[in-house]
Formats: sequence, C-alpha cells, structure tokens
Amino acid sequence: MRLAVVLAGALALCACGTKEAAKPVVAAAGKCLTPVAAQPAPATAGMVLVKGGRFEMGAAPMHTEEGPPRPTRVGDFWIDRTEVTNADFARFVAATGYVTEAEKPLDPKAYPGLSGDQLKPSGIVFVGADNPGNDPTAWWRVVQGAHWRHPQGPGSSIAGKDALPVVQVSWADAMAYAKWLGRDLPTEAEWEYAAQGGKAKATRFVWGDEALDDAHPQANVWQGIFPAQDSGGDGYKASAAPVGCFPANGYGLHDMAGNVWEWAKDWYRPGLDAAGADNPSGPPQTLALDPGDPGARKHVIKGGSFLCSPNYCYRYRPAAREPGPTDTGENHIGFRTVLRVKPS
Repeated sequence: MRLAVVLAGALALCACGTKEAAKPVVAAAGKCLTPVAAQPAPATAGMVLVKGGRFEMGAAPMHTEEGPPRPTRVGDFWIDRTEVTNADFARFVAATGYVTEAEKPLDPKAYPGLSGDQLKPSGIVFVGADNPGNDPTAWWRVVQGAHWRHPQGPGSSIAGKDALPVVQVSWADAMAYAKWLGRDLPTEAEWEYAAQGGKAKATRFVWGDEALDDAHPQANVWQGIFPAQDSGGDGYKASAAPVGCFPANGYGLHDMAGNVWEWAKDWYRPGLDAAGADNPSGPPQTLALDPGDPGARKHVIKGGSFLCSPNYCYRYRPAAREPGPTDTGENHIGFRTVLRVKPS
C-alpha cells in the first residue's frame, strides 16, 4: 500500500509547492571515495568480501520494534562497499528499460479508495517543518512526478549527481537491480553483521559506543532539532551526501550509518525471534506486520538516514530497524547488494 493511501486523509497530493531542497554544503575536494561501476556476477568490482561467523544480532531495544539480542550466524558474502549510486541505477535502466514503481500510476482496482490525482505516479518527499513536533504528516508530502530521476519532484534533478545514492526506489526496484547483476539484497542479519565491521563485541554505533562527534562527524545525519533545523555541520544540510564521504567501518564499508536508509531482503514485523538462528531470512510473508499500517506487508530498512537525529528517529545504529514503504520510494531510502559465497 503506497504511503499515499496511508496519509491520504492528512496530506495534499502535490505536484509542486514543496520547500526547495536545501543545497548541500560541499565536502572538501578529494574527501569522498570514487565509486566503482558495478559489474554482473561473478565480478565483484566495488564490493568487499565479508567472512561469515557468529555474532549477537540486535540489542536491548531502544524502540519497540528492536531486539531482543540473539546469537546468529551468517555465511560468507560480498557486499557493496557503498550504496548503489545514481550512475549505477542509470546504467541498469539504460540496459533494461526498467520503470520504477514511483513512475507508474496506481491500479485503481488495487486502491479502490483513491481516485483522480491520487492514482498518478508519485513519490514520498521530505519537505521539512518550521517547528519541532511528533506529527510526520507535517513534514512529508506525496509528490506527483517524484521518482529516482527527480527525487524531490518536478524541478529537481540528479544531473551532475552521479555519485549520490539512488533514492525513490522501492523494495521491488532494488531487487530488480540486484537480480540484473546476478546478486541479491542483504538479509537483515547479513546487513547488521556487515555494519558491525568485524568487532569482537557489538557496539551501539557502527564506529563504537561513543556519541556523534560534531567536530569530526562519523556519519551524515541530522544535526540539530528535527525537523526544524539541520545545522549541516557534517557538510550536508538536510540532504544525502555522495557515497563514501564518511569514514569506513572495519570491513571498509561506507555509510552503514546515516546518509540513506537501505533495503533488506526480509519481511518486516516488530522485534526479533529470540531463538538463535543460522543464516536467518526473516519471517514469512504471511507473518509480516507493521502495527501502524496493518493492511500492508512491508520489508525491513536499516541504517538510518540524513533525517535521523538524536532527538528523533535515532536509528543510525546497526540494531535499529524500520518498515519501508510498500510499493514506492522515498527521498531518503536507497540500497546496496550482496553476492553470497557458495559453501565449498
């Protein structure tokens, strides 16, 4: 169920009129990693080999959907060093003619409660708010014409932004890209194992247990009181950064915290099964559940984004998790892919 349905009673479906996206404060020249063009499997250019093992997945819950921690094992896998970029996704679209879900109108048979403009192609866009609060309908809009080429809607563009993570892609869009390369999306367990970076003991954040350092930011997150003011002290004000602009973790992976949320393969339901598991892949589709939107089955997103702050969200932690939108994108959700190593 597209978020337009969930918020139809509270949001005006917009073709324009959103706040102009904040211009990022550009990082120092040469600071960011130069992305490597993805190649079909078995090639692993731009990927990192993560040797599998056992780890403690999850943590003492800081939100109701998290934890409890459990012993978990994953196998060996390759994973993208960075989030998939606009350039990567553009090559996929050029080669296949793929059309993303946000570029397609809704099927009125599947959405009998919508009509007219509400069925037109659209994406979900953060537009900000002048004052703090706890009402997401105040800072999100469903915007006609918003999709991966125009992440904030008509008038926005990815021209000259090849190295930014592609956004406004649904789970199905991300999976289609992964399959094109002969890859997959990471399971939640694989993603979390990779995010911890090989540490002997899991830590609260990708970089350790210490809080964000405003003088030397470890990730692109919201600095200030959300959603009213992002200081942009990390170099990017209320916007994604090009991939690889912040320090890598122990596996050499960039942006496993902040920047954009990343799709996992698993269906979403609150909490983790407390039993130990080998290579878990999440609940079956029939048990998927988002209590806030029980009529729609959703997939897990991980890592937080540039919209996460200590005062709101606070999900730029490996153990944090959320349900993503069902059949459209948002301008702060992207993904990376994996290639599993077959046991010898």
